[in-house]
Amino acid sequence: MKIFKIASLFTGCGGLDLGFKKAGFKTIWSNENDKTIISTLKYNFPTTSLDTRSILNVSAEEIPEIDGIIGGPPCQSWSEAGKGLGEKDERGKLFWEYIRVLRSKKPKFFLAENVSGILSKKHRHSFQEIINSFHQLGYDVHYELLNANDYCVAQDRKRVIIVGFRKDLGVNFSFPEAVFPKLTLLSSIADLANSAVPANPKNYSNKKQVVTNHEYLIGGFSSMYMSRNRVRSWHEPSFTIQAGGRHAPIHPNAPKMIKIDENKFEFAPEFINLYRRLTIRECLRIQTFPDNYKLIYEKLADGYKMVGNAVPVNMAYYLARQIAECLVNGKKKIAKYNITEKRYS
Repeated sequence: MKIFKIASLFTGCGGLDLGFKKAGFKTIWSNENDKTIISTLKYNFPTTSLDTRSILNVSAEEIPEIDGIIGGPPCQSWSEAGKGLGEKDERGKLFWEYIRVLRSKKPKFFLAENVSGILSKKHRHSFQEIINSFHQLGYDVHYELLNANDYCVAQDRKRVIIVGFRKDLGVNFSFPEAVFPKLTLLSSIADLANSAVPANPKNYSNKKQVVTNHEYLIGGFSSMYMSRNRVRSWHEPSFTIQAGGRHAPIHPNAPKMIKIDENKFEFAPEFINLYRRLTIRECLRIQTFPDNYKLIYEKLADGYKMVGNAVPVNMAYYLARQIAECLVNGKKKIAKYNITEKRYS
């Protein structure tokens, strides 16, 4: 079977790369400028050529010839939870660096990932400009708002996925079908419930972990955090794993929080000792990273940031598998899935 070579931009801690690897792709070059992530990438992807410069300083000629480009340009500028500055934020402009590299390399395909906020009304013009740019570069473009829970991920996590194929390939692409049964917290992290350890003071890593990265952030909970229930039961998928440890969901051993007023919840007093944040390893499990995948950090904030910004590995795998099938079969009709109505056609 042909191995498709890819370049990874804005790699993060490697969720997309690992999913594509599982589907038979090979990342031969990657770029990540965040110094807190470099050690993790070198540890988990020792054979990949890693460029740690800002993408602004990387010329496309320095990137080897590849079959595809994958990556998730920084999402904070497009997030509904932030200021939503879009292109007015320097990070929002980095999407155009992705397009610059694509314009020069002209690979067979690309995949870009971002938060659902990029589809919001205030970003509609910018998003359409991005899609138009992909078309103008000679790609057939497909985008969809997908929920990771449809792809063997025990988490409700909605993300915009943009996939493009060079028009000369004549690929008939559609997004992959949902996978059943849906995973829950019980099927994902139940065996880890009794081995978690708290962080050391000031939320430095606890070196006495029995399970790697199985430590949770300590400290209080903000009024914003307490404005809604943060507990999902064992038989539900997790809330979205976010990039900040202080916003990590509560472990499902605790009962759901009690609403006492509009935008105000509290922990059940008789079970107060059960309310702890999910550990970094539990977040990794929910993001479907394997247990031998190690995050390297001194401060827990960096660990939560890495796992929270990652694309779930299983979601990446199902997308990559569909892309590989299209690259091999070209114009052959691929089963289509209607994500909104949960029907097949």
